[in-house]
Amino acid sequence: MHSSNSTAFADDVRLSFVASLYQQRGTLFAGMIAHVVTTTSVYFRIDDPFYLYASLALFLIWLCRNLDMMRFDRLDKAHFRLHDTLRWEKRYVVGSLVAAFTLGTVCAHSLVVAQDPFAEMVTVSVTLATMISVVGRNFGSRLNVDMIILAACLPMMAGFVLAHDPYMILMGLLLLPLFLTTRSMANGVRDFLFNSVTAERKTAILAERFDTALNNMSHGLFMLDGEGRIEVANLKAREFFHIDRNVNLSGRALKAALRLGTRNGLISREYFAEINATLADLIAGREHRALMRTDANTWLEFSARHRGEKGVVLTFEDVSARIESEKRILQLARFDNLTGLPNRSWFRELVAKKIGKARADQTSALAVIDINDFKHVNDTMGHISGDKLLSALAARLRSFANKKILVSRFGGDEFVVFLPDIGGEADLSATMDEIVETLGGTYVIDRHKLYISLSAGVAMAKTSDAQIEDMHIHADLALYEAKRRDKERWCLFETSMDQEYVRRQRLKTDLRDAIRTHSMSLVYQPMFNPEGTRIVGAEALSRWEHPEFGPVSPAVYIPLAEEMGIISELTHSVVAQAVKVCATWPEEMFVSINLSAHDLGDRTIVSTIADALDRNALAPERLQLEVTESGLMDDIAKAREILSELRGMGMAIAIDDFGTGYSSLSYLNLLPLNKVKIDRSFVSNLTEDPQKLKLLRGVVNLSRELGLEIIVEGVETEEQLTTIRDNNCADIIQGYIFGAPIRESVFAELATRLSRSAKRVRPQPALVRA
Repeated sequence: MHSSNSTAFADDVRLSFVASLYQQRGTLFAGMIAHVVTTTSVYFRIDDPFYLYASLALFLIWLCRNLDMMRFDRLDKAHFRLHDTLRWEKRYVVGSLVAAFTLGTVCAHSLVVAQDPFAEMVTVSVTLATMISVVGRNFGSRLNVDMIILAACLPMMAGFVLAHDPYMILMGLLLLPLFLTTRSMANGVRDFLFNSVTAERKTAILAERFDTALNNMSHGLFMLDGEGRIEVANLKAREFFHIDRNVNLSGRALKAALRLGTRNGLISREYFAEINATLADLIAGREHRALMRTDANTWLEFSARHRGEKGVVLTFEDVSARIESEKRILQLARFDNLTGLPNRSWFRELVAKKIGKARADQTSALAVIDINDFKHVNDTMGHISGDKLLSALAARLRSFANKKILVSRFGGDEFVVFLPDIGGEADLSATMDEIVETLGGTYVIDRHKLYISLSAGVAMAKTSDAQIEDMHIHADLALYEAKRRDKERWCLFETSMDQEYVRRQRLKTDLRDAIRTHSMSLVYQPMFNPEGTRIVGAEALSRWEHPEFGPVSPAVYIPLAEEMGIISELTHSVVAQAVKVCATWPEEMFVSINLSAHDLGDRTIVSTIADALDRNALAPERLQLEVTESGLMDDIAKAREILSELRGMGMAIAIDDFGTGYSSLSYLNLLPLNKVKIDRSFVSNLTEDPQKLKLLRGVVNLSRELGLEIIVEGVETEEQLTTIRDNNCADIIQGYIFGAPIRESVFAELATRLSRSAKRVRPQPALVRA
């Protein structure tokens, strides 16, 4: 490609040289006049017709050449190729050759034929003058120079030689150096001009390429001289500052371009002084790169490259999009995408800065806030509505965010508030009451009104000694305590909570081991017929004797098992033990087992129960399964499917704590139930409150209309038992009136004794409890 470009360039220069031959035709006209006058003068001097014919020939040669040159002028040189240039060069050479040969012939005739001193002198002089003009007129073609010299030189030299005069011969020989010198001079001029034209053309091409590259840069550029004045400003720089191309910036200070940019609205006046100062630092070499803002939305990044005393080159680009992207990335890295509040990591950095600037006497507080029953919102309205609720709550919480209070969303429905300077517990109490009251209440989500309540845990510490991780743990413990206290609004951390937390973590670890090693035991609460003369079955209840803490209440470890996700393992263990024990009881007795919400969401419970029955050869009819309303709420369809399968296998299904929920009546129709276990709340104060009896009879009548067997639990006094019997409100009685939960061996002895007894006498409570 380089070779091709070089050839095209040389061809272009050659065309310009050939074109120079066809220019300045006035010198040809002047030469023709001199030739015609000379030959005509000689004719009149010696009366030789040869010179008259030579004069006419020279005129005709000039005329033909001039017409040919005019034709050349009319041609479009832009489409010339090398062969066109060579053709027109040859045409010109032919004309020059004929003219030069005619002059040489005239000289030879004067020296050999005429032998007149005047004729010899004027013809030789004019011919030599014509040869000398070759240097200035015909240098553009090497071939032309050679042809003219040969055409004129050879006839003239021949004339000197043919004069047969030694001196004339000597003069003829001396003409040769003259002609060679003339040729060398013409070639030297041509080579010098060729090199000059070549350099000029190359410089022009380089300048054009530089200008093209400069003005097609993606960056703006200012080239400054040693005094800080503009030498070059590219198109991008002019476009950015809206400077017209006709405005000459050369020799002007860079500040002038900034003023034009300000006048055109590209630079805000408020940033002008700062930009000017920053550019001064770049020009002086104090800085090499700088980011500067020109208006509310535009950022320029300047780079400086110094050229010593020659000045500096400043390049710049618009990096607004990059800055905006970096801001978005920083926003995503630091803020919660849903609520726009600081996320966990950024919140910790902000808190660390606050703590670092705190006074030694400051007290800080960290609050962890949680939405009560938020899972219910997601389950009933969907996660999109749940997200909208979180956003709405965050908007309220954001009203507290200022220089003194930091707020954050840590994930889920957990929000965190840091108060770096609290005056004391009274100040904390007022602030937390305000926060909880503001965040709680009614929200309108998707045209539905939602009333939400909050629970919060708070930890306090000296700000100078505060450790955010420890405060968060303590606040979580206080939150757990607030929820345990029937979802109290907020609770302040106390040292005892930490001890309780340690105990709770220990219980979690040991509970997992106790279930895995089957070291938990069962007790059985008897179920009697209403007369109290016969045991019909027993409810199996798990018990845990901790090696260090002693007996642990089921109200403690069952929620722990649910929280840890191991409640199903506990159920499986209870099923295995209870079925095995029931197989040793009299055949008319059944065992009742409670199923949790986790059990009713996993079909594994079906195979677990089936395997236990098969392994112990226990009839399915001797197993009763109790479910609570809370265990049905998560997925009623899945629970119904599992219970139907168990009912189809022959087991009895009872709904426990009936009457305490919001939808118990609907469950009577939805679920495959055999029995209804009426909650103890219907029995307490039964003899003192007539309204309680009406409620109990209503529930019993409704259940029996549906063909369900009635179990009443929580019967504790003779009066309650008599009232239930007299109103025929129970098929099975369970309660302390007949017996508390007892160990397997005691229950087995009692069950066997009552089964064999032929008397219909109710056992004494004291005897049963023993």
